[in-house]
Amino acid sequence: MLTASPIDDIVSQYPEMMSQGIRDGLKQSGQVPPMVADTIGYVVNSSYRADAIEQKIVAGLEASMTSKQLEEVSDWYRTPVAKKIAQAEISASAPAAWPDMRSRAAELNESSKGTARETLFDRFDRASRATEATVDTTIAVQLGLATAMAAMSSDSVHYEQIRARLENQRPMLQGMVGQQVYDSYLFTYRDINLQEMNLYLDFLESDAGSTFTRVVTDSIQESITSPIENIGSQLTRFMSFGAGESR
Repeated sequence: MLTASPIDDIVSQYPEMMSQGIRDGLKQSGQVPPMVADTIGYVVNSSYRADAIEQKIVAGLEASMTSKQLEEVSDWYRTPVAKKIAQAEISASAPAAWPDMRSRAAELNESSKGTARETLFDRFDRASRATEATVDTTIAVQLGLATAMAAMSSDSVHYEQIRARLENQRPMLQGMVGQQVYDSYLFTYRDINLQEMNLYLDFLESDAGSTFTRVVTDSIQESITSPIENIGSQLTRFMSFGAGESR
């Protein structure tokens, strides 16, 4: 199932995606030396295992979908259109593609104004749960950043307090993330024509497609959020060791 879809290839990039996101955030904040940011990025990367995330997705699919639904999903991903779209999604999700995505955002936004591609976005966003999933990922990255910063300070801020504070910011994040998701949509599907996009949306809105999307999204979000507290504990031990060495 997963090998037919782009999910396994995208999931394989999640450890690097989370690591790169937190590393970039720390470097941009300027609150830690670049070497420390890289070390934290390494700790984050080593805390995620793509095979464990895949196992969770497979278990979720087996528990939530009928054999008929799974067959319908598999049939879709065997089509030429699905293969073309899957390759576009895999390429765009790689951290190496992020600079190109950012540099082309203004150009793609301008060229898409008033077009059917722009109009299709709301339908795509609802069907794929893209903004919702991206907000969850953003909160996970921010939680990792905040946990890392707390580990390096004398503040006795607990993981649950940090998470509650970030959850309170969810409505604000949804507004900020919405534009980023739209930029990603324009970049990812720039070579997918409207007929192909409509076929994709028909699949995402089908009973099998929507269940598949929900289970995959929920499984990924749980997988990338659950290690965050442990990452904070590892960083606290790392910082304590470093402080001991410097004395």
